[in-house]
Amino acid sequence: MRILGIDPGLRITGFGVIDVAGQRLEYVASGCIRTPDGELAPRLKCILDGLAEVVAAYSPDQSAVEQVFVNVNPKSTLLLGQARGAAICAAVLKGLPVAEYTALQVKQAVVGNGHAHKDQVQEMVKRLLHLDGDPQADAADALACAICHAHGGQGLGKLATAGFKMKNGRLVK
Repeated sequence: MRILGIDPGLRITGFGVIDVAGQRLEYVASGCIRTPDGELAPRLKCILDGLAEVVAAYSPDQSAVEQVFVNVNPKSTLLLGQARGAAICAAVLKGLPVAEYTALQVKQAVVGNGHAHKDQVQEMVKRLLHLDGDPQADAADALACAICHAHGGQGLGKLATAGFKMKNGRLVK
């Protein structure tokens, strides 16, 4: 199975593609789509077109997108939500199922701590995928989202979470 992970952002949208074979994860590709400054509509089109190219190039079977957290600034939250919508549309228009995960879930799945720092996520992505160097931060977040999906979504073993809840960034009974 091939999974496309997406870390949506209006300025930078990260993407990461991994293959899942049994319990083995294999790095395929990752990168960032950078939008130009200016009006919102062309920036959203840049995200949509960029991710459409990624889907066409790597033919993923599924996609996983990080959910938007509510920010102190409502305008920023709305803009991020629109970027996320463009990312989801790019996947849906290509017929991909879309799974959504919170940042807490992604960090818990990759690092084992839902409150992990970005550098910890980068390091674990590097280790889990046997990368030679650190992936760029937004690409690492997208790869982490794909890994989260492989571990607990529709991928490796469908982590049973019934009867569990989140406490201090960890899944507990």
